[in-house]
Formats: sequence, structure tokens, C-alpha cells
Amino acid sequence: MKKTNPKMRLSLIFSVGIGAIMLLSVGFVILAQNLLISTGISTEEQVLSSDILMIVLYGIASVILGTFLSFWLSKAVLSPVNKILDGMDLLSKGDFRVRMDVSKKNPTKELGAKFNKLAEELSNIELLRSDFVNAFSHEFKTPIVSINGLVNLLRNENLPKKKRLEYLAIIEEETSRLSDMTTRILQLTNIESQNILTNVTKYNLSEQVRTTVLLLERKWALKNITPMLEFEEYDILANEDLLKQVWINLIDNAIKFSHKDGEILIEIAPVDNNISVKISNFGAKIEQDELGRIFQKFYRTEQSHYKEGNGIGLYIAKHIVDLHKGKIEVTSDDEKTTFVVTLPVI
Repeated sequence: MKKTNPKMRLSLIFSVGIGAIMLLSVGFVILAQNLLISTGISTEEQVLSSDILMIVLYGIASVILGTFLSFWLSKAVLSPVNKILDGMDLLSKGDFRVRMDVSKKNPTKELGAKFNKLAEELSNIELLRSDFVNAFSHEFKTPIVSINGLVNLLRNENLPKKKRLEYLAIIEEETSRLSDMTTRILQLTNIESQNILTNVTKYNLSEQVRTTVLLLERKWALKNITPMLEFEEYDILANEDLLKQVWINLIDNAIKFSHKDGEILIEIAPVDNNISVKISNFGAKIEQDELGRIFQKFYRTEQSHYKEGNGIGLYIAKHIVDLHKGKIEVTSDDEKTTFVVTLPVI
């Protein structure tokens, strides 16, 4: 059985209510007129001889009585709506703990349930944002402190050349970390402000993926990971710079969560009128309850808290894929985790 729309139910209640009020108003006036006639205070001839006056009286009485009944009815019907409006006001002020009582059956019960879901999501986002700020502040501060300490050590004129080169290498690495973090934040800002796909060109997608793998060679070589590339040559019509960010984020993630001496598998294949890119790593499983939230901004899985990261890479990847009218999905089991990006060829 098809459920009635909450808005339709409210409209129906108001329509029936106003109609009932009008009928009641007229009924009360007619009843009063009959009482006057039956008690002898007024005769039927007097009533008939003063039609205009009675019409005016009917109108005035109907308006007064109708106004009173409408106020009473609207107060009863709109009470839950007013509670939701008050709750929205609290939400706008940052109080995400507010919830609606949905135990009673009324036309706004479904609206209240949706309000509670919205409040819960906002609360989760606020928690993730706070977690992101704390994590990012810590990650940003750590290399700065490290660089500052190493610079002070380098001031020692008697420092052996070997140590000096070692400290310079660490400074270079920490500077690279800072650069990567600021780049991610800039990417996030730019991507969120873009709602229309521009700079679309036709290019070789396979070559772009190969180049991205080479770009990340230092990372996979450090863990002795073997990239397995299984695809032929495919062209695509897309924004080349934006999609490059997608492959960097996904392949970097695959490397990060792969076991040492393991493999990452990258496959490209046509699917109907689309093209599919699969990136798999053979590492720790992503729990089922985390899969639905993995593309949320600032969200980090339980295992990612022990790795470098800030919870915005997958969010950026999804936003870019959405701009291309494609989709990004993830599956994970004890054997492997696979991200699948499906994009229209044209």
C-alpha cells in the first residue's frame, strides 16, 4: 500500500479543518437564529424582512467564530511543526543534540524522523571535522617541530658531513609532507567550489594511470610492493588534471594499506558505454559499517588512524568522479580491498 506524503496529509487536514470550521460557523449562526424564533424573541417574518441584516450578522458571526476555531485548530496541528522549527533554529546555532519525539503518531512523525536523521548526520560531520582539525594540527605541527630542531643542529659547525647530509634528507622529507598536506587542503577548497566540469579533453587514460604509478614509485618501492598493471590502451574524454588526482589518491591509498612485499592490482576495462578502473590492494579489511562512510569528508577508518592521512583524499576522489557523471564504489573482504571507478567514455 502506497504511503501518503506527509505534506499531502498536512494539506488535507488543513483543508478538512477549514471546511469544517466554515460549516460549524454557519451552523452555529443558523442554530442561534432558530433559537431566537423558537423562544419568541424574534419572529420568522422579522427574520425574513431583514435579509440583508441577517446576511451581515451571518458574516460577522462566521468570521469571529471561524477565527477562533481556526486559531485553535492551527495551534493543535502546527504544534509539532513549531517544535521542528525550534529544533532547526537550535541546529543552526550548532546544537546538534536536539531530537524530535517521534513516539506519538501525527502527520509530522515522518518529518520528525527525517529531522532526527539530519541532526545525527550533522553531529557526525561535526565530530569528524573536530577529529580532522586535531589530527591535521598534530600532523602539521610534527614536521615543523622536527625541521626546527634539525636546523638548530645544523648550526653546529663541528657537525660531521655524514650527519649534516642525513639531517638535510630528513628536512627534505618533512618539507615534502608539509607540501602534501597543504596541497590536499587547496585541492579540497578548489574541488568543493567546482560544480561544472570544464577543460574536458580526449587523452590516453592508460598512459595517465601508468604515469601515476611511476610518480608514486618511491612509496611502493619502500614497501617492496609490486604494481600489477593489467590493461590495454584506452582513451577517455575527461578533465585530465582532475582525474589525475583521483588515481593519485586511490593508488596512494592502495600502497598505504598493502602489506610489505605485497602487490597492488590495477585493471582497466570497457563496461557497456563506460570504462571501469579497478584498484585493488591485498591488505587489511575495511569493516562493513565503515564502507558506507568512507567517502565522507574528514572520515578515517579505524585502521587509517595508524597511518598518515587526513580523511579528505577519498572525499575529493568521489567529488571529481561525480563531476564526470561517473560512480566510485568499494568492496572489501579478508582477501583484498577494491575501489572501482566507472566513467562514461564520452
